[in-house]
Amino acid sequence: MGHRQSPIVGQNKLKLGFFSPNCSSGMAVTKVAERWQNTWANNIRLAQLADEAGIEFLLPIARWIGYGGETDFHGSVLETLTWATGLLAHTKRVNVFATVHTAFIHPVVAAKQLATADMLGAGRLGLNVVAGWNKPEYDAFGVDLPQEHTARYALAQEWFDVVRKIWSHEGPFDWNGQFYKLKGVYGFPRPFDGVPPVMNAAGSREGRQFATRNADFLFCISVDPDKSRQEVIDIREQAKNQGRNTGVFTLCHVVCRPTAEEAQEYLHWYADENADWAAVDNLMRLQGMHAQSFPAEALQMLRGRFAAGHGTLPLIGDPDTIARELARISAAGFAGCTLSFVDYVKEFPYFRDEVLPRLERMGLRHPVAG
Repeated sequence: MGHRQSPIVGQNKLKLGFFSPNCSSGMAVTKVAERWQNTWANNIRLAQLADEAGIEFLLPIARWIGYGGETDFHGSVLETLTWATGLLAHTKRVNVFATVHTAFIHPVVAAKQLATADMLGAGRLGLNVVAGWNKPEYDAFGVDLPQEHTARYALAQEWFDVVRKIWSHEGPFDWNGQFYKLKGVYGFPRPFDGVPPVMNAAGSREGRQFATRNADFLFCISVDPDKSRQEVIDIREQAKNQGRNTGVFTLCHVVCRPTAEEAQEYLHWYADENADWAAVDNLMRLQGMHAQSFPAEALQMLRGRFAAGHGTLPLIGDPDTIARELARISAAGFAGCTLSFVDYVKEFPYFRDEVLPRLERMGLRHPVAG
């Protein structure tokens, strides 16, 4: 498979990446004025900060319809393949992932776009394959959302099989599948260094089967790292039984301040006093109806976490606390995690200067090579 140019398969025990900076408000469903503005200038600056700090990857969300509320959370979203291609041109080391909806983007088109971006990035593109779950988006495309996860992932599997064959088959080929009928297909150029690293986020049984069969990295929601240990073991064992070594990642939102009190005060300010509760409730309703990313009982417990960071694991406190929590994530078996901030560009430098050195001293990360 290659991946020689991919930082996400590098030596750091705990990989780190930024999640959702292509989306308005990032992961914080808040009305505060300083919430993330997903401008192109902000995204370039964040990507370059990641590059300089040795952050392994940037991961976007593919969104087509916002979640309403006063802010229309995720109402503005930079399309992920274009976004990834542009950021690869502005960086030197970081992996930049494109998130592709298999229900909306034809595999012949996607294979060409992805290979082109990977050539530009000299092997630093990543592919996040998503089957899709958000019914309003399916409605916007005039596509029916299959109620059964099995059908969604059957399409995703055939989509991915077509893309891989385009990237590996010598000469034109025909395809007579359940979802695609293709004649004389081929695609050049190929990706720079074999099939790019593949991610998938999955909570359902069918999604986990798809991920462990195809992906190098699987994202799963963790309510508490210690309680996720067995889940990580089970996922890795499932992948091993298919001859694969799938790393398991989780997702986090960060408020890092000099003192725990300051961090808690800011969390309360943006995620309680100024939460966009209408958008939170719409997001939770759609997640509960269609996504199956969260256990049903967990959804009712997590309304505050959805406001703070889309339901992800909170990293709230001073630098020592944040570093200990990241060490706990690693000890639970996770190979890495995503980070999100209310304002990524403003808040990350403090995290970089205070938390990353602590992780290096813990042996979870290495200093950035010159």
